[in-house]
Amino acid sequence: MQVRRLSHNQNMPVRLDSEDSETKALLDFVGSFAGKRVLEIGCGDGRLTWRYAKHAARVVAIDPDEDEIRVALEDRPHDVRVEFRAVGIEDFDAPDSVFDTAILSWTL
Repeated sequence: MQVRRLSHNQNMPVRLDSEDSETKALLDFVGSFAGKRVLEIGCGDGRLTWRYAKHAARVVAIDPDEDEIRVALEDRPHDVRVEFRAVGIEDFDAPDSVFDTAILSWTL
């Protein structure tokens, strides 16, 4: 199992999902992402985002931590388009947006 340190808290290890259990659970819940408009709440550094985003029609990923959004942008695969916003859900405003599904993973 891979372990990596969070960018903003070097003392807190994050265990990466080497067995893809989280990805499998996500796909069991959502099914196919093909053509879907997705809102990811609490996207953090994009760890989960990159597992599904290339299949979705549109992804808006939000997180209140600007440092995590910065890491997500740095790690973004060149062939995946995701709109990242450094904002919490309580301040998120997208009056003209419609989403097919919303994802919250490890979000408090």
